[in-house]
Amino acid sequence: MNEDRSWVGETAGGLTVAIVADGMGGHRAGDVASQMTVDAFREAMQQLEGDLTDEEAADHMRQAILRANAIVYEMASRNEQYHNMGTTVVAALLKRNGAVIGHIGDSRAYKLTADGLVRLTEDHTLVNELAKAGQISAEEALNHPRRNVLTRALGTDANVEVDVIRIDTAPGEAILLCSDGLTNMVSESQMLDTLRREDLDLDGQAERLIELALEAGGDDNISVILLKDACTEREG
Repeated sequence: MNEDRSWVGETAGGLTVAIVADGMGGHRAGDVASQMTVDAFREAMQQLEGDLTDEEAADHMRQAILRANAIVYEMASRNEQYHNMGTTVVAALLKRNGAVIGHIGDSRAYKLTADGLVRLTEDHTLVNELAKAGQISAEEALNHPRRNVLTRALGTDANVEVDVIRIDTAPGEAILLCSDGLTNMVSESQMLDTLRREDLDLDGQAERLIELALEAGGDDNISVILLKDACTEREG
């Protein structure tokens, strides 16, 4: 069952916007949470008109994700079969020479630059907290049995903190949004090598990333969005 949902589109003002959500919860609750999140986010962001200041873009990103949190939490509170359902979320709003990234959970955003691949988000996971506290090493974190335990998710609580950052972008750079079905199976060096392949267009690069995760024994849903001048979206 695919509990990932993703979407790429445009605002009323012509800005590119994208989201990946990786749902969690039994009895199909995970796919309900991720779909509701994408739908609420899309509805909020598509209505944006005209150019936005950095502050306006960041505020719209935060409010769209908080609106999705309220909708998912309300549904979970009113329906026993959806109790404790939730989802990760990572989203991007592209502006001229920059982007705003919104994030909850362990789905990630990266930026491809001339110097390499830069991770833009920090996983909201128990293992990441242990690693930051020095209780486990980076190597131990990669294979820790509780590496998928989230410390923050969308929809599980009435109030949630959204990480929102603004980044600069230059011509030729790309933004990658993905669920942990990719990052748990494909190293950042493999991602970088794939995104630098000149024999593959953007669609081919996205397809290859998913192939790498499947070849590594991918046992989770895999979602990839690549944004670079044009954009592409893939799920596996």
